[in-house]
Amino acid sequence: MGGVNVDSGGRGGRRSLDTEINMIPMIDLLMVTVSFLLITAVWTTSSRIDANANVPGPTTETPPCNDPSGAPCKPEARLHVQTTDATKFLLVWKEGVTVVRTAEVPREASRTKVGKDGRTIVTFPALAARISEEWKTAGVHRDPSDKKFDKAVVHAGNDMPYGEIVAVMDAVAQPKRTFATGGHAAQTSAFEMTFATD
Repeated sequence: MGGVNVDSGGRGGRRSLDTEINMIPMIDLLMVTVSFLLITAVWTTSSRIDANANVPGPTTETPPCNDPSGAPCKPEARLHVQTTDATKFLLVWKEGVTVVRTAEVPREASRTKVGKDGRTIVTFPALAARISEEWKTAGVHRDPSDKKFDKAVVHAGNDMPYGEIVAVMDAVAQPKRTFATGGHAAQTSAFEMTFATD
């Protein structure tokens, strides 16, 4: 067994003092501490994901062009729903970085209590109605056989409540289109949605 011998030397008429200090528990504690530090270092390294919030992606990227006439490609319009203002939503149609048109919608929330626990569901009916109008006016992919969808980007701040984010998602999913697949036609959301953080 590991230990430390303390010897007083026996001077001055005293008896020699021989005491053992048990070092094994201290070594065990040290080994456990070191192992936890090593495991924690591995976990923090493996849990990192490199990500960015660039939407719709790098500006140097050129979209593929299928125009047989050889005309330059025109980027497809995207609807950007900006939620940073506390009083209104801003709807911006962009073709690449070019703003085509904008619309403002008052940020009027409708709150409904549901369930026995009294949960509150937030909706934005004015936003849903305006997004439906915008898709009817500027939506490109309407044919049931068209496999592509119009794109919408929701710009949500880090401090935006989760219930309001879901309400904005529901509003963007409000406009429906017919989508034919496998010989069956079904109603589905007209927009393919992505997120960006502000």
